[in-house]
Amino acid sequence: MTDLLITLTQKEDNENNVTIAFTMGNMALSKGYSVSLILLSNAVHLAERGYGDKINIGEPFRPVADLIPEFIAQGGKILVCSACMKHNGVSEEDLMEGTEIITAEDVITNIMESKKSLQLN
Repeated sequence: MTDLLITLTQKEDNENNVTIAFTMGNMALSKGYSVSLILLSNAVHLAERGYGDKINIGEPFRPVADLIPEFIAQGGKILVCSACMKHNGVSEEDLMEGTEIITAEDVITNIMESKKSLQLN
């Protein structure tokens, strides 16, 4: 069970939500909470090595290229929907280290068992 579950469905089509997801995730981790971030729909592309590097909405927020590695280094879990990967043409070989592929059943279990959730969809 995770303290905070963040769900995200967007990529650079909504840079603000991507940035907020990782910013809030990092903040929760820095406060000692466990955090899982589920990438669904188009957001699965963010699990690809280097994909988030192009997202930088500017001050006062940090670039996503900095936020993702910090999130993983602090123990955050990036969970990637397998069906969404297939639908969006994302292969397992393209995923960055520190990500985990999950099924739709896993998505539901994570949602139902998390203490709190933040949905950026």
